[in-house]
Amino acid sequence: MKNEKEQLLARLKGFTPARIGVGRTGTRPLTSDVLAFRTDHAAAVDAVYGEVDCELLEDLELFSIDTKSTSKEHYLKFPDQGRLLSELAKEQLKRNCRKQPDVQIVVSDGLSANAIEANIRDVYPALVDSLDSYDLSVGTSFFVKGGRVACMDDIGDILAPKTLVLLIGERPGLVSAESMSAYMCYQPQKGKKESDRMVISNIHRGGTPPLEAAAHIGTIIYQMIQQQTSGVHLVI
Repeated sequence: MKNEKEQLLARLKGFTPARIGVGRTGTRPLTSDVLAFRTDHAAAVDAVYGEVDCELLEDLELFSIDTKSTSKEHYLKFPDQGRLLSELAKEQLKRNCRKQPDVQIVVSDGLSANAIEANIRDVYPALVDSLDSYDLSVGTSFFVKGGRVACMDDIGDILAPKTLVLLIGERPGLVSAESMSAYMCYQPQKGKKESDRMVISNIHRGGTPPLEAAAHIGTIIYQMIQQQTSGVHLVI
């Protein structure tokens, strides 16, 4: 009977990376489980406080702008500041970016620099190829340091793209510290509701595969432009 239960538990664990059936000795968890927890927690902390490698941005030809967050601590304590671009950033966009493209691609570290490091080399070029297959024009891509999802609105007011996709690091968990999300919006601008945005989340090698996600993002953006809407109003 015990062996049968162990087999069933092993099968169950095979379906999920979540912590289930954690062992114990008396009232205490096993040392191996404690160490695994501490390792995953440390990876999550590193993801939040990490920085995206400048060489990676250079390789992808992404110039960098800042939000009103002045440091990582400021970013974590005052989320609203990550939703607003600095005045210098606004001038950089006006000076360096193509206006009114079909699609504006933006990359941001968000709450996980590791997510960008792990996925963007696969997602970004595949996304550009996907958009090209739909004959959609792509604006001047760039990186936002310390960004939150709603920074899309400030960017939309300045560049006026038909659609915008923000590739941003998700809040890390104890299963993955490398998960990225793609937020999309039709005609982003101040006053847009959260229900006007849509998202593909859990993009990483243990979740939605990066290349598959890129192709799916391209298809959704094409549908957004065809239907001239996004969020809860889009029919897929």
